[in-house]
Amino acid sequence: MDVIFPFGNRYILSQTLDEVFDGLYGYAMVLSRDPTEAEDLVQETCVRAIQAIENLRPDGNVKSWLFTILRNIWLNQLRQQRTAPKMVELDVDESSADIAVEPSKDPHALYVSKVEREQVREAIQQLSEEFREIIVLREYGELSYQELASVLGCPAGTVMSRLGRARSKLRSLLSGSLYTPDRQAKGAAE
Repeated sequence: MDVIFPFGNRYILSQTLDEVFDGLYGYAMVLSRDPTEAEDLVQETCVRAIQAIENLRPDGNVKSWLFTILRNIWLNQLRQQRTAPKMVELDVDESSADIAVEPSKDPHALYVSKVEREQVREAIQQLSEEFREIIVLREYGELSYQELASVLGCPAGTVMSRLGRARSKLRSLLSGSLYTPDRQAKGAAE
């Protein structure tokens, strides 16, 4: 670090950070196994050390103190990750998103679910632009009828009738295409 504090603990901290910065980063890499996360850990360590500089004892081991701060930040992040709800990006590979969201499903159920989602997407793509837009805004955007009316610039009654026609068209498109491996096996057994 280029910041040099002129007196006392701040000067000692600055000197120690200059000496152990690479070591902190190496330790952060060992913990996180990710360069970006390691950089974030080191940065957070520096910020917290500067904030807590007044707590540093004059005869304290600054190097050890910095590594302890880094480790505690890492452990706190791990605890938060374990207790926090799992976030899943919608644009990532969907098979991995399914596994993150529904780990209890067996592979066959995950496959069937993926096939059905693909069929729904294909059916939505076959709708007219007017119907496709209202289905996506209502079902995926979860907009209310009033919000849809505002976005589409039409009365709520028009939204309801258009949505009803769009759902009906989508239902008819899907009635023949939702032919998943489960349904195929049921059809063969009958």
